[in-house]
Amino acid sequence: MSRFYDINAGVPQGSVLGPTLYSLYTCDLPKTNHTLTATYADDTAILANNSDPSMASFLLQSELDQISKWLSVWRIKSSASKSTHITFTLRKGNCPEVKLAGEPLPHSDSVKYLGIHLDRRLTWKTHIKKKRDELNLRYRSLWWLLGRKSMLSLENKLLVYKTILKPIWTYGIQLWGSACNSNIEILQRYQNILLKSISHAPWFITNREVHEFLGMPTVKQEIATSCSKYKIRLDNHPNLLAQDLLLHSHKRRLKRHAILELDETFASC
Repeated sequence: MSRFYDINAGVPQGSVLGPTLYSLYTCDLPKTNHTLTATYADDTAILANNSDPSMASFLLQSELDQISKWLSVWRIKSSASKSTHITFTLRKGNCPEVKLAGEPLPHSDSVKYLGIHLDRRLTWKTHIKKKRDELNLRYRSLWWLLGRKSMLSLENKLLVYKTILKPIWTYGIQLWGSACNSNIEILQRYQNILLKSISHAPWFITNREVHEFLGMPTVKQEIATSCSKYKIRLDNHPNLLAQDLLLHSHKRRLKRHAILELDETFASC
């Protein structure tokens, strides 16, 4: 055991009071009326939207300038290289560059925020492919348990799949469940392969029969069930802001035939 030392700055990593003290320390993070600031722990996202790309970047830059001053006052070092600037639009081209503490934010066509991969067209194609790759790596490490040569019982194989593999692709399903059928089928095809391997099903058995035999819902059925339960939770949520998510909004999911195309800039710091 090491000796005790006094902490002159910061808090021990993993401490019980750490999250509470961080929230108190950053509760006065500057905000403007023309941008939306979303924070979760130490992940901060700032969004600005406008039909004019230059104006969207101007609104975002205005808040970033205030944040830069706030960081300087409270002696927090900013890192533009660890932040991302992304434009959500169906149009070609990106919004003008924005800077944090004089350093330009790197622009990207996709960004990861709270485990969700957001692409510029909001098609969820990038997120689903990332989850497909993650599933592939995890399945390879569990091949000795889930493969056709495994002596593990079928019941335990399903238990491993439900507790380890399934949560990988069901995370955020209430959001990416709006993806088009071609993207959803990427996960469905992979689940078909996994379930056939788990159940030792021969090649002539259909995927529908395998799902029915194992009592496993399809990806689309899982989306419908999860979204329905999520809506009920929001209806009964004590927080009025959560209930407001169910209110009808004029903003729509990005589609080519949409009458109004909105350009949005997104910065994650």
